[in-house]
Amino acid sequence: MDFFGAQEHARRQSRRLLWLFALAVLAIVGAMDLVVLGVLELGADPRHVASGGLLDRNGPALVATTLLTLAVIGFASVFKIARLRAGGAAVARELGATLVPTDTRDPLLRRLRNVVEEVAIASGVPVPQVFVLEDEEGINAFAAGYAPGDAAVAVTRGALERLSRDELQGVIAHEFSHVLNGDMRLNIRLMGVLFGILVLAIVGREVLLRMRGGNNRNAVAILLIAVGLLVIGYAGLFCGRLIKAGVSRQREYLADAAAVQFTRQPEGIAGALKKIAASQGGSKLTQHDAEEISHMLFGDGVGYSALFATHPPSSIAFAGSNQASIQTN
Repeated sequence: MDFFGAQEHARRQSRRLLWLFALAVLAIVGAMDLVVLGVLELGADPRHVASGGLLDRNGPALVATTLLTLAVIGFASVFKIARLRAGGAAVARELGATLVPTDTRDPLLRRLRNVVEEVAIASGVPVPQVFVLEDEEGINAFAAGYAPGDAAVAVTRGALERLSRDELQGVIAHEFSHVLNGDMRLNIRLMGVLFGILVLAIVGREVLLRMRGGNNRNAVAILLIAVGLLVIGYAGLFCGRLIKAGVSRQREYLADAAAVQFTRQPEGIAGALKKIAASQGGSKLTQHDAEEISHMLFGDGVGYSALFATHPPSSIAFAGSNQASIQTN
């Protein structure tokens, strides 16, 4: 498989998963409409039920429920995205990463800066700020930022010391693909929508916690709607995280293929993946909470289960990178 074909396949898979994500949000809205419809029908006067159609009786309430559900998800998503849009340098510093100065004389740091500048030229992306996670021995890296202009690239001390120049170049090229293909922006938006879905469950939970009893019709209706919010919110969050993990895995395949395109040598990134698979520590981050940036890392820094894994296993990625061979003729 050539690297252009591998990239196009990953993009198609990503688009399908994003459509599935959108359908999941619509399913959540539809489920809330059904809950409200059930509550209204259970509490309706039998004389009114006998006269008029189902939608005629409950149409305005269903429209209001749809708009309110979309508004909660939308406003919560915008709030979360606004908080996550800090520049890449801010994210790196928050994790305790150290900025690599442009005039560094340290041989390993100089090599890192040279590699970053080379890949920036090859990919057509502005040279980002470069950081090192000095206290992390695992082999990992990440690119952070909302757009290429505010991006930053960080590598662990383990990657700096244990990877050859070609392997380090493959890792950096992989991260540049995330910058070039808008993966950082995509993941931030998906995280924002997931937070919006979570807010539905939080609203239902808070209403249940504050219920003060009562057996009148209004109290029962509020209780049923709150339970519906809780169940639908957490079920939607579960499904949304599954889809988001699938999107992230496809973007990793895309980044591997793009890294081969930028460096013109599959051996570099393949060697880095092989070292991660063979080493005891692998790509785990032990000194920092990697969950928030798990989708941005070169390798799995958390250790998710297979269902929620944001990265393919290193052995599979290694095989995939070997398949993305260069077609020069």
